[in-house]
Amino acid sequence: MMKKILITSDTHRRDGNLLEVIQNEAPFDMFIHLGDAEGSEDMITSWCKEQNPDCEVYMVLGNNDFFSMLDKEKEIRIGKYKVLLTHGHYYYVSAGIADIEREAAAQGYDIVMFGHTHRPVIDYTRDVIALNPGSLSYPRQEGRRPSYIVMDLDKNGKANFEIKYL
Repeated sequence: MMKKILITSDTHRRDGNLLEVIQNEAPFDMFIHLGDAEGSEDMITSWCKEQNPDCEVYMVLGNNDFFSMLDKEKEIRIGKYKVLLTHGHYYYVSAGIADIEREAAAQGYDIVMFGHTHRPVIDYTRDVIALNPGSLSYPRQEGRRPSYIVMDLDKNGKANFEIKYL
């Protein structure tokens, strides 16, 4: 039951790096975009389906997705994990991640995935794992390298995460 999940955010319609990542990481079983695709949703979905017709694709609304009909948040299951997908701006993640972690844990999530800050994070300090893949288009962390996360479920169903850079 091994599974590979590609997690991205904040591509802001500059999709060249995203296409490169999709091609480099293929094949994968699931693709998650945590907001601010800015109208590229259909194109991104077709790229994911080209590399794997059975690829599950999940996207949520970002603060710059003005004309999109995407959900503000989405609850999904990845193996044994209950996962909250959100862009993060409703949780004021730019000021820190304690609020989003507390809220996700209070709602019984195992993992919360968010974007918005353009800075990659894998945080295990509270009762929930908090992930932010950073941005492939406008990275803001030191060194400013475009980033994303690959999540793998091992043969026992345990999640492993790696921040990767272009």
